Amino acid sequence: MDRVLYNFLVEVPRAATIWVVLMGLAVGAAIVLLVRPARDRPGYDVAVREAERRDALLAARAEELNRYAEEVAVAAERSTVTARRHRDEWLAAQEAAEAAWQAYEDADTAARRVDAAAVLPAPRTPQTPAEYADRERYLHRAAMAACWRRELSVLQLSDVLAHRNGWDPRRHPVEQEVVLRRAARDSLLSAYRAAAERERAAWRDGDLAATAARSLRTEAFTAAARAAQARRWLPADGPAEASTGDLSGTARESRGAVRWRTARAG
Repeated sequence: MDRVLYNFLVEVPRAATIWVVLMGLAVGAAIVLLVRPARDRPGYDVAVREAERRDALLAARAEELNRYAEEVAVAAERSTVTARRHRDEWLAAQEAAEAAWQAYEDADTAARRVDAAAVLPAPRTPQTPAEYADRERYLHRAAMAACWRRELSVLQLSDVLAHRNGWDPRRHPVEQEVVLRRAARDSLLSAYRAAAERERAAWRDGDLAATAARSLRTEAFTAAARAAQARRWLPADGPAEASTGDLSGTARESRGAVRWRTARAG
């Protein structure tokens, strides 16, 4: 009986001690499992890598959209400058066409005046070599003066000096003046038609350039809006770097502030 009592008094505290130790270990393990960092838990690494990969893809997409918006904005600015240049060219062509029309009207008025005087008979002069030489000198001087006033072209002046294409130095100066005025009127009319055609071509070029500039400005605004929308999906601190197979082993770091420029209307 004493031996049984001895064993009870000795073994029970030992067993209790062992039990307490085991319970302490269990509680400690539970505490460790509860307070362990999230990154040490099973599946955390896969989830983080997937999130980082998604953030990296979003950052790459936002950067691509931002780069495209900047390129389109630059193209829109250049197109606006081109449209302004074409507009200036059109204004210059318009002024040139108006000046050519005014010159034609002046030449037409002068031609009508000499046509009215041509109904009168030409004065009679002695038909001598000296007279014909004077008529020839008069024709040459009058043709060079008309060419200097840009009423005749250089090619027409060459015909006058060579006595080609109906230019006869033996005519009376009155008749020569009529022919000169008519030739000047026809030449200035041709010059006006050419100037008017240049003005129409300049208008077409300017209109096409302005349409292209407006289209590029609209595209730049739309691209900038898409880039801003893509940036709103990015995390505040940007994606962290992580290893991924699709991104060649390194996730690209997100840029916190992506700049873009918008084109101004000209």
